[in-house]
Amino acid sequence: QVQLVESGGGLVQAGGSLRLSCAASGMIFSINAMAWYRQAPGKQRELVARITSNGITDYAGSVKGRFTISRDVAKNTVFLRMNDLKPEDTAVYYCNVAQNRRSDWGQGTQVTVSS
Repeated sequence: QVQLVESGGGLVQAGGSLRLSCAASGMIFSINAMAWYRQAPGKQRELVARITSNGITDYAGSVKGRFTISRDVAKNTVFLRMNDLKPEDTAVYYCNVAQNRRSDWGQGTQVTVSS
C-alpha cells in the first residue's frame, strides 16, 4: 500500500497564499511523477501541476505564474506553493503519485478562497 498524507489547505482571502504538502510512504519504489489535481463542486478533476522524476514541471494555464510545484526527493514529498489566490481556485486539492503500474491518490485537502 501507498499512503499519501496531505496538509496545508484552509481558508484564505483573495490575493493570499497557501502551501500544500503531500508526503508519500509505504510501497514507494520508483516515482515517475508527483502531481496536484483539484476538483471544484460540479466540475471534473483537473491537473494543476506536475513534477517528474527529472524535475520537469508543467502547470495548468490558469495557475501558471502563481503556483509553484516542488519536491523533496529524499522524503518523497511534494509541495504546491500557491500565491495570489483567486476565488476560482477554490476546490479540493488532491495529491497524486505515479509509479510503474500504479497511481495513488491522497484524501484531498480543501482550499477555499474568499473574495
